[in-house]
Amino acid sequence: MRAAESAPARQELLRVDNLVVEYAGKGFRARKFRALTDINISIGQGETLGLVGESGSGKTTLGRAVLGLAPVSGGKITFEGQDISHAGRKQRRVLSRDMQVVFQDPYTSLNPALEIGDILAEPLGVQGMEQAAAKKRVKELLDQVGLPSDAIHRLPREFSGGQRQRVAIARALALSPKLIVCDEPVSALDLSTQARVLDLFLQIQKDTGVSYLFVSHDLDVVRHISHRVAVMYRGEIVEQGPADVVTRDPEHPYTQRLLLASPVPDPDRQEKRRADRHRLLEEQRIQAEQAGVPA
Repeated sequence: MRAAESAPARQELLRVDNLVVEYAGKGFRARKFRALTDINISIGQGETLGLVGESGSGKTTLGRAVLGLAPVSGGKITFEGQDISHAGRKQRRVLSRDMQVVFQDPYTSLNPALEIGDILAEPLGVQGMEQAAAKKRVKELLDQVGLPSDAIHRLPREFSGGQRQRVAIARALALSPKLIVCDEPVSALDLSTQARVLDLFLQIQKDTGVSYLFVSHDLDVVRHISHRVAVMYRGEIVEQGPADVVTRDPEHPYTQRLLLASPVPDPDRQEKRRADRHRLLEEQRIQAEQAGVPA
């Protein structure tokens, strides 16, 4: 698995400024739940921003807000200079040509009753592409993600997890988008399959120039695929910068904990990491108690 190549400054594609996402509380007079607070990120054309954090940190909510699936309570989301913070259904349909998503579970995100060819042709038909052109495009997509041409007549259950994720990636690529939100796209796969799928993402980016917002809980994964990394903790971004800097020499204690939690193949190094993480957690717990704030 090769890392994303470093690149000069890129023309901005997506920008998020001071984003706030709140959900209504349950029950009468219940307080609103704030999922995201003052989020600021940007993604350039052909760039990957890795968004990393533990479960519940808010990283998936940020991806959903970009896609219009989570309410924007404050701040602004701009795509190619256009404010899409509160885009309506008609505007979102137009945006779907340029903005797609790959979900975590490749099986539940694919209709089990449809053949792969129909799954891939569906977004093309919605955008008005004629049947002959759609059929040709489906064959191109299968080739692009390394699946055989006979896959067109097979059902999702006939494929392995890695192959199903390739189908999901092909569907996301169908309309030649400019940005793909990747929501934990390899977390359900074994390590060897993860490496192959990550290499596929990198190759597709090299071939097409697509940008990724790559959401993951695994700092090692985002290190290999991202140009820049943003770290989320309790609905806020606590650290961001070049991937090689953030993932190898993090400044924020939370990022340091994530780094020490990543497994390594050497048992001695793993034991030292575990001891360092426990020490860091204890130090932070003591500091939090002294400051009177939750750790």
